[in-house]
Amino acid sequence: MGKIILKSGMNLEKLCKQILAVTAEVSEFIAEQARLFKPSQIETKGKNDLVSYVDREAEALIVSQLKLIFPEGAFITEENPDFKSLTNEPYHWIIDPLDGTTNFLHGLPIFSISIGLMYYDKVVLGVVHEVNRNETFYAWEGGGAYCNGERIYASTAYEMKDSLLATGFPYRDFDQFPAYLEVIKTLMHQTHGLRRMGSAAVDLAYVAMGRFQGFFEYNLNSWDVAAGALIVQEAGGTVTDFKGGKDYVFGKQILAAGSIHPEMLKGIQKYWYPEGVEG
Repeated sequence: MGKIILKSGMNLEKLCKQILAVTAEVSEFIAEQARLFKPSQIETKGKNDLVSYVDREAEALIVSQLKLIFPEGAFITEENPDFKSLTNEPYHWIIDPLDGTTNFLHGLPIFSISIGLMYYDKVVLGVVHEVNRNETFYAWEGGGAYCNGERIYASTAYEMKDSLLATGFPYRDFDQFPAYLEVIKTLMHQTHGLRRMGSAAVDLAYVAMGRFQGFFEYNLNSWDVAAGALIVQEAGGTVTDFKGGKDYVFGKQILAAGSIHPEMLKGIQKYWYPEGVEG
């Protein structure tokens, strides 16, 4: 698949390079707005679900550019309700224009742009750009994973005691929170600790880079994880849902890790599926 020729005449590597140019342009816009943004401009979509004109304008810029670069792609995006479901098209862009919106709105310098391309049910290209550190993580299927042009690899640490993990907290659905707290408590005792960055795309990119040995979270959306998941896989890491299966893009739970993935999965399942995993 890495050498496939798309309808537009580009292969995935060439397409990825064009997406890097798009993220650089959008990053400049977001960084400029971060200096100008005022708390009075915060809007609310739902409980603890914040947004601003920056999210919407960044998304509009990304979509307009992608339509020019790759017109055959349909869209699944965070801010446009017309772009939130799969169509009959083989290619779908999955976009989060500003992952870490709450951080951005409160002036915390951890937020990113996430752009993934799915071919039928498989992500084949992913770009995550962390705005403040100006780091761009990217991968295409079969091509490896990179950060700012340098090849990157997931951690090969095999023991939890040598690991630093990342996670996130739900802000709407708290039904599974008791089990989640048990997982967190267990992993905190076994590792160097847990970090909560506030951007799942950044968490996944850092797993691919080996900065985190693992990341887990539930109640996420496809635009939070699609690009980062592929980058982790191309960096040699493993990505699953909490059952150990492949439903992590749309299944609202994800576990991404280097060599400690099996041990992390076992620890999560102990509390998430106390009566065992079916199948």
